[in-house]
Order: sequence, then C-alpha cells, then structure tokens
Amino acid sequence: KDKEGGKRCLICYGHRLEATARKASGLRIQYFTSTLTVSPHKKAETINRIGKKMGDKYGAEFLDKDFKKNDGFKKSMELSKKYKFYRQDYCGCEYSVR
Repeated sequence: KDKEGGKRCLICYGHRLEATARKASGLRIQYFTSTLTVSPHKKAETINRIGKKMGDKYGAEFLDKDFKKNDGFKKSMELSKKYKFYRQDYCGCEYSVR
C-alpha cells in the first residue's frame, strides 16, 4: 500500500540498479545510468544515490544525472514522438501500471 516514492520504490530502484551495475561490470562497461530520472514523478537524487552505491559495489561508474532538468522530460516526449519510440506510461512496477 506504499505510495509512489515509498519503500516499495526504493527496493525496486535497488534491484534494478544492482542488476544493471552487475551487467555493466560483467561486460566491462565503464559507465551506466537510468532513464528513470527523466520522469517528473521520480526523485533523481534518490535514484542517483542508489546508482552510485551499486556502481561502487560492482566497479562500474554510475552517470549521475537528472535527465528531467532543462526541459528534459519535454524533450524526451518530443523525440519519442518524432522517432516513433515506444513510451511506457508507467515505471514498470505492477502497482504503477494499475
């Protein structure tokens, strides 16, 4: 029954960013990041903190960005429309899809 941004989200960010850091490390990819920070519904500071922690754990550097800054969300919407990219309208969580 957690609201958006609650404990459930923190656990999810941790799982997703850990899997990404592990994969990046395994493939010897130096940097990784998350597009979650483009969402106006997500706290970039929280995602970036968790990403850095996971990067440190697996030896891959997390690219610490808030992609919604400087109209990033608006630009992402425009580019998606222009290039006909699929845009999921929820973060991926089974609760948010509802």
